[in-house]
Amino acid sequence: MKTPRSPSPPSSSSSSSSSAFPLRKARGLSPFLFTLLAFIVFVVTLYGEDFMCLLGQLDPYSSQDDVVAGNTSPRRKWEVEPAFAVGKKPAGCDYFSGRWVWDETAGPLYEESECPYIQPQLTCQAHGRPDRDYQFWRWQPHGCDLPSFNATLMLESLRGKRMMYVGDSLNRGQYVSMVCLVHRLIPNESAKSMETTGSLTVFTAADYNATIEFYWAPFLLESNSDDAVIHRGSFDDEAKEIVEVSTEDAYRMAMRSMMRWARKNMDPRRTRVFFTSMSPTHAKSGDWGGEPGKNCYNETTPINNATYWGSDSRRSIMQVIGEEFGKSKYPVTFLNITQLSNYRKDAHTSIYKKQWSPLTAEQLANPVSYADCTHWCLPGLQDTWNELLFAKLFYP
Repeated sequence: MKTPRSPSPPSSSSSSSSSAFPLRKARGLSPFLFTLLAFIVFVVTLYGEDFMCLLGQLDPYSSQDDVVAGNTSPRRKWEVEPAFAVGKKPAGCDYFSGRWVWDETAGPLYEESECPYIQPQLTCQAHGRPDRDYQFWRWQPHGCDLPSFNATLMLESLRGKRMMYVGDSLNRGQYVSMVCLVHRLIPNESAKSMETTGSLTVFTAADYNATIEFYWAPFLLESNSDDAVIHRGSFDDEAKEIVEVSTEDAYRMAMRSMMRWARKNMDPRRTRVFFTSMSPTHAKSGDWGGEPGKNCYNETTPINNATYWGSDSRRSIMQVIGEEFGKSKYPVTFLNITQLSNYRKDAHTSIYKKQWSPLTAEQLANPVSYADCTHWCLPGLQDTWNELLFAKLFYP
């Protein structure tokens, strides 16, 4: 999330110093040389801090290594206070370690029918899901509580700013969840809109001069899957040398490129950058002790095993994330949603979504064969992801 950049005041000229030696009479400057010098002074005045950073003489995002007691790995101690913070989380509280609690009194933070921005592939109730149980499980961290999502605080903090989600269809689901969480505070329909142009979708809250945006970039980096409609591409039309690397190495390269870009382009005094971990799937019921050959279809309760970790959620990727963030020179806030989402085999869209192609008789006879165990119903689990984002944004 980025705040507007205000122009830096022009730097004042230093006072002249006296000299014990006689000065040689200066030769007149040519008009070309004078213009060149004036341009250089202008650029340095506007972008001096960036030049200094590039030259290695000044790092506006400098940090110190602070060794945590009982931990041999260094922890970054950032000198820049997090932007948007209004408080701090309780000492010793880990928002991402907890359990799912059934809570009929809480219920969903909005109704599916009240949010027109949800894509039909995520509207499970409209597509015939017979139960709503998945909407009444609340994430309860151990030893503390999540701050209640405050849509007013979110919108007021976004006034005159933009918030952007970047990623694939799962990140788009989280983006739509955030729009649904705040749009009810804007009763005037003409004061809010959502438009998609190519890879960019923009929700505009006109009264707040704010936008919440989503940019389709499934690998965060430029790739041959960047078309927002047709998620495929080919390098066949060009002579390219393709080098195969492991998933872990590819992930590491992508993270390094992402953090290098953030360090060059983001100002942590005005911007917060979040990185969300993997969203798990539930395609193998044997992982949680279910009937072999099944998946998330017809699952209506979370997994009640605190140590559960799905076979598709690579711990090696989590290790890469930890290693790269441990070396980061830019403060990125990590949203570790993998473990808590691993428990939610009940929250997927399954068969209750828009099908883009007609189903065959064989598929209809075997719903397991076409159940979507990757994406999530809205409202649902991804609202919790945004509650966690809210907590880390305002109470870091």
